[in-house]
Amino acid sequence: MFRRFCWTWVFIAGAGIFATAAHAEDTVVRNFAGGSAPSMVGIVPASEDVELGGPQALSADGQGNLFVLDQINGRILQFDPKQPNSAPDVLKMPKDVQPTDLVVHNDDIMVWDGGVRTLKAAAGQSTRGLGDEIQLEEVSSRGVDDQVAVSAFAQMGSQPPGSATDLLDQNTRAAVIRKGRQPDRQYIASRKGSVIADVIPDKDNSSVRIEIQTMVTNESIGALGLRVRDQLGTVEFLEIDNSDRFYVLAEDIPPSGKNASTFVARYAANGRLEGIYELPLENTPLTRRFVTVSGDGDVYFLRTKPDGVEVVGVGFKPLGNVSVIDVRPSRASAKPAPGSNGRPNNDVKFSATAAVRPSNRQQAIETAFAFEGVQWKLTQANYGNDPDSQCSGFNRVRRPWYLQGKVNQEVRGVPYCWGCHGSLANFRQRIESGTLAGNVCTRNAPRPDVAGVDCSAFVSAAWGLSVHYTTAAIPAIATPVSNPWDLKPGDALNKPGSHVMLFLRFTPDRKAEVMESSTGGCNGRVCRNVYPLASLLARGYNPVRFRAFADDQATVSADAYQEDDAPTGRKSTAAKAATNKPATRKR
Repeated sequence: MFRRFCWTWVFIAGAGIFATAAHAEDTVVRNFAGGSAPSMVGIVPASEDVELGGPQALSADGQGNLFVLDQINGRILQFDPKQPNSAPDVLKMPKDVQPTDLVVHNDDIMVWDGGVRTLKAAAGQSTRGLGDEIQLEEVSSRGVDDQVAVSAFAQMGSQPPGSATDLLDQNTRAAVIRKGRQPDRQYIASRKGSVIADVIPDKDNSSVRIEIQTMVTNESIGALGLRVRDQLGTVEFLEIDNSDRFYVLAEDIPPSGKNASTFVARYAANGRLEGIYELPLENTPLTRRFVTVSGDGDVYFLRTKPDGVEVVGVGFKPLGNVSVIDVRPSRASAKPAPGSNGRPNNDVKFSATAAVRPSNRQQAIETAFAFEGVQWKLTQANYGNDPDSQCSGFNRVRRPWYLQGKVNQEVRGVPYCWGCHGSLANFRQRIESGTLAGNVCTRNAPRPDVAGVDCSAFVSAAWGLSVHYTTAAIPAIATPVSNPWDLKPGDALNKPGSHVMLFLRFTPDRKAEVMESSTGGCNGRVCRNVYPLASLLARGYNPVRFRAFADDQATVSADAYQEDDAPTGRKSTAAKAATNKPATRKR
């Protein structure tokens, strides 16, 4: 292993030398169209308040093969990026494994399904890259004491659910607002052996030191420095390649939140910066683990599109003697959010006030965790027919995956249901009366015979709203947060016409921890997730603050609150409201 190292400081500027450069070096190494055939991937098109859904992760093994987690089709596609015309291997996952993340290391295929599960080819089969269909079986469930496996998934936010005690003071129950980066220890199963990377922040939020040592001998093998012009978001040590070079993923996020950039920095074995790979995030739905590094040092990015996915080989920008790196700002123009008819909502006017119950940040967080942690029994009446034949093709969201095969069992969390809304008490009452749980068709009218919440209904409930505000209507009752680093517990990240997440906190390593009702990252329920902030901003998510939080000195119309529990889909919108009264992660 390496013994010589030095500090190299990288300065990332927001605009300049490369401001007009295109991603000329980026190469699409593989296209997968949407569908269920062996060379396709499952894609669920976007709809009103439904984000585009597709493959969830990209990973590489030591032989240079790439693996795409085709979540919707219940499989993993394996292929050689240097042989783009060869048929991929189709690795079928066990039916009871419904993962949202994937990591491949050596011969281990590890997936995240609320915990780490390890898969391998069933007896008599092998993954040789010959275009075969191979059945995978589970060989073990790794425990929380496997630091390397747990850390690998934690890098992109796949972690066990948090608790309200992480956000609310145990004595006062007040929302805790923490600022600044904290030291972070990461465990990485690199191709040169398992290592520990300590990310040590400096006094400001723009620079860190990364100290790398072996896990077995505690030998120091690298010391890297990283500084950006604005504020550092995610900093993740990714890999050591076959030539002993180091790779670090990082974000630079300006106070305005505009032109946030994500890049991979490459360092020589002695710690000297060699250059960067700028990730093409513009208008790209974030996958759970969207970037991977091969043994040869190639950086690949998984880009989801409405009609399929692209695996992109990201171009390298060498530095030479240049002391300032300029990352090209995003040129994606802001577009009006589409309505249910696919046209901008320019002609819709919403009330700027809402009828709400008295609410504050504490109540919002506690309500969110109640939706995530509720325990209930899934009866046959709640489950319905299997399969649910009312929806067909990919223009739908099927029964939430976490409910599959769970009849007469206790389950956790309110299920995702497009067009559904209401309080937690209303959900319990409807489930106990035998209502279907979370069966939805996103291309049809919302169904009145199902129970659950969609993304905006969940945020509306957390904010104490008596009506369902869609993502397009939320700007009428929320104020933009100009600096995303000023987000507080109970705020939101809203993408009008697409999706909304309730903001919980910044993790110690400066990612955004959120609660959301989602079909993909949550397997069809309300759950907690962690995302890199720059990628959310690049995708068009706007930081917003509910105007009527009592602890923000806003006016709350207490007498205007009336619970609307009628199971009638989307009729409770902002247009209706206008007629009411005014109102230290250790990994």
